[in-house]
Amino acid sequence: MKRIFAATLILAGLSIISISAFAQSESRDDLIKQIETKRAELAVLEKQILEPSEQDRLAYSEFLQQPKTGIVRLLPGEKYDAEIYKDVKKPTMTIRGGGSYYSFSDNSHDYNTLGSPEISLQRGRFGIGFAGGDYGALTSLGDVPLEQITIEHPAARFLAEYSVPNQRTDSLSEKRRFDQGVTLDGATYKSRVSAVVNSTYLLRSMNWDRSNVLVVFRVVRQDTDGSVIIVWKLLKNYERPKVAQNN
Repeated sequence: MKRIFAATLILAGLSIISISAFAQSESRDDLIKQIETKRAELAVLEKQILEPSEQDRLAYSEFLQQPKTGIVRLLPGEKYDAEIYKDVKKPTMTIRGGGSYYSFSDNSHDYNTLGSPEISLQRGRFGIGFAGGDYGALTSLGDVPLEQITIEHPAARFLAEYSVPNQRTDSLSEKRRFDQGVTLDGATYKSRVSAVVNSTYLLRSMNWDRSNVLVVFRVVRQDTDGSVIIVWKLLKNYERPKVAQNN
């Protein structure tokens, strides 16, 4: 009788443990579902933060009807990119790069998705060339209407005709050259330039195995958090630079 009673107690104990474990498992599953739901909700909020205003879109609706054009907001990296700027204690953006990077080729802000973006906004300056031998050049045209800039524009000629070296080591040398600045026919081409409202820029970005583009864009507005709204047009999409087989 004692053995039966003891066995009953053991079985009851095991049942309690099993029920507790099942309840705990259910609770963990619920928590995981909640996390997934909140991440989806956060992604929606982040997309809204990154979007230009409806007024911005309406103001340039006619221009945006043209092919290969767009409007985008760039967030200042020093306020939202906690990976680079360690003093950003509470990043409001979980997207890598904090919304400060963008690819005209992929129409995306996400650094992880892009692999290598084509422009960034950091401390009031636009930048280009972020990984390895990826590089490029920017030049400011000042307060010139965006619609007037074509691939035949004098300042665009150098960028339009520029040939990418087929060796990554040569591209590193070119990257350093543009870091210092190249001046031709009164125009200066650099990898970093100041972001100024009502200014128009030309950009040539060359990312190995990913993209090679010539873009004209204009800063049309700056928001209270330092983010800027830019309207852009892809002037030419070149063959992607590829690493030579002997590299």
